[in-house]
Amino acid sequence: MLAVEVYAPTDTDLAITFVDWNPAPPDKEMGLWRDVYFATSGPVAIRYPTVLTHFDSPNNDRAHLTVTALLKNGSNQPVKGTLNGKIENVEFVQDVELASGESKDVTFEPEKFPQLNLAKPRLWWPAQMGTPNLHDLHMEFDVNGKLSDKSDTHFGIREVTSELNANNGRLFTINGKKILIRGGGWSSDMMLRENSQRLQDEFRYVRDMGLNTIRLEGKLEHEEFFDLADRQGILIMAGWCCCDHWEHWARWKPQDYDIAKDSLQDQIYRLRSHPSLVMWMNGSDNPPPPDVEEMYLNVEKQARWPNPVVSSATAKPTSVTGESGVKMTGPYEYIAPSYWTEDAKSGPHHCNPGGCGGAYGFNTETSPGPAVPPVESLRAMLPDDHLWPIDDYWNYHAGGGQFKTIQVYTDALKARYGQADNAEDFGFKSQLMGYEGIRAMFEAYSRDKYTATGVIQWMLNNAWPSIIWHLYDYYLRPGGGYFGAKKAMEPLHPVYSYDDRSIWLVSSQYQDVRGLKLTARIYNIDMAEKFSKEASLDAAADSTNKVFDLPELQDLTPVYFLVLRLEDTSGKVVGSNFYWLSTKPETLDWEKSNWYMTPTASYADYTELRTLPKIALKVISRTERKSEDSVTHVTLENPSKSLAFFIRLKVDKGAGGEEILPVLWEDNYFSLLPGEKREVTATYRAAELGTAKPSVEVKGWNVASQ
Repeated sequence: MLAVEVYAPTDTDLAITFVDWNPAPPDKEMGLWRDVYFATSGPVAIRYPTVLTHFDSPNNDRAHLTVTALLKNGSNQPVKGTLNGKIENVEFVQDVELASGESKDVTFEPEKFPQLNLAKPRLWWPAQMGTPNLHDLHMEFDVNGKLSDKSDTHFGIREVTSELNANNGRLFTINGKKILIRGGGWSSDMMLRENSQRLQDEFRYVRDMGLNTIRLEGKLEHEEFFDLADRQGILIMAGWCCCDHWEHWARWKPQDYDIAKDSLQDQIYRLRSHPSLVMWMNGSDNPPPPDVEEMYLNVEKQARWPNPVVSSATAKPTSVTGESGVKMTGPYEYIAPSYWTEDAKSGPHHCNPGGCGGAYGFNTETSPGPAVPPVESLRAMLPDDHLWPIDDYWNYHAGGGQFKTIQVYTDALKARYGQADNAEDFGFKSQLMGYEGIRAMFEAYSRDKYTATGVIQWMLNNAWPSIIWHLYDYYLRPGGGYFGAKKAMEPLHPVYSYDDRSIWLVSSQYQDVRGLKLTARIYNIDMAEKFSKEASLDAAADSTNKVFDLPELQDLTPVYFLVLRLEDTSGKVVGSNFYWLSTKPETLDWEKSNWYMTPTASYADYTELRTLPKIALKVISRTERKSEDSVTHVTLENPSKSLAFFIRLKVDKGAGGEEILPVLWEDNYFSLLPGEKREVTATYRAAELGTAKPSVEVKGWNVASQ
């Protein structure tokens, strides 16, 4: 029997916290929350087997593998034995001696074991770049011909490197190819509950949006999380947390140094074998002082951490490693869509070390502000008698510190879209705000790669039902921000630049495409066409190119629309975008910038959208079964001469039933031009239907509900 006595952590313990993300759990996460298990072996156990990769540059067609594992002699006698390894049909063996109670890293170097030099192997790639191929590693330790222990793990043949570009931005490469890091900050469940199905659902959302990275701040997830990232080809940024004893180095006692060192060693050993790990951060909001940073670096070197190490998530340099190559400049509060392109590295703006949040460098956490979910989620988290107007019940689901309310966001919504009449109206207008805000952020960083080298949306998800910082809410309901992100990260993507009215084409795929046609059209609110232009072009792999400028036009209505279409040689649409724009300039008060926001001096005016006539769409749907999933096909047609603006689709469990979640919509919150017809699909687990039949629900800004 093993008895464990636990205490609630205090502010002087190296524990975990949720900072300002959400309320602290009442028990402060005391106790054991991961699986506890015992493993048996002979006198020698194999721990943390790992395969490291180095390529011949620049061709990267030959991989040199280093295999290493920690051996632990649990007996009180010296032991002699053999460590055997096998990777597919490649075998290697080494004699080992261990003293009584000794733990030792044993390594197979490719210089001594030439069979570990592989020509043109199957590589592990992030999903955006290729296939995340995995290989099996089998290891055994024998003593006197008898098996003492064995292990079976998987690994990826891949190499991650980074360098500082001319602007001191940290640029990452995978297997010698550049990658623009685009991701979101992960939050564990507030009660640290683990749910395998939910985890898989959230990773499907990450891939569906086109994100390639998840950032972990302090909460280093369980093995299933990292195994899933390996298989799905999602990169993971990992490191310590901010704002608690982990960064209160001046208050550390001798035992804190020991705990921090041992904790880091355990995590580096545990994580080093996962091909999904792209970097480790030794600090978050601050870099560690020199003695702590040197201690951390020694641990990482001894444990053969194979990936880049960054001193912190900020641009604060250190005397040990110099420039970090990243910035943590915010914003975290509502920000106008033009912010990301107006702020430039060479400009006069200052928010934090590293500048402001504009599209340059590597921004480790940033956001266009609160993320109010659709009304269904508001109804789930708020009591009926506090659903409207906004009150302290709403604010309880906001954040801490400067983020205890969503007043800045609410003021912006009212100025831009008009006073909300009720929770449903406020929730729908919030999806407009989320869509344009998130899209603008990711588009700006994509347009400006590789002056911009990375951006992490703060956050990806929430620990509990929340009205701030997410791309999908706690109930796994994707809203406007989700589809703004998905639109911004489509593989071939036409982009409008808010700063100079230019049109760009961004390719996020790693193949050249020739014979494309990009069309831009501008319409007044009555759908009178005011401008049209076409351009023929090619898109090189992983490229960004300016195509043309839009002219200044006269006689535009206060709200007007920009439609971008990208077609291939067959006429198939391979990229698109739809912007609603205002003739009233949206300006920023840069002089009042601080660490978490830049105030808006004057707002765009979209209130003319209220004049759009009501439209009844033609809707046809059918559902088919594909393995464990159901796929609902929805065909929509706009028979009117007006725009059908910001259409939202749901699939319910029968007419009037609950929305089926999670769900992967091919597209949502989109608009249809007069006479336009379009089919989109929704994919979800068939089991979620139960005995009900799927029922499609259609709503929109000016679309009759059906």
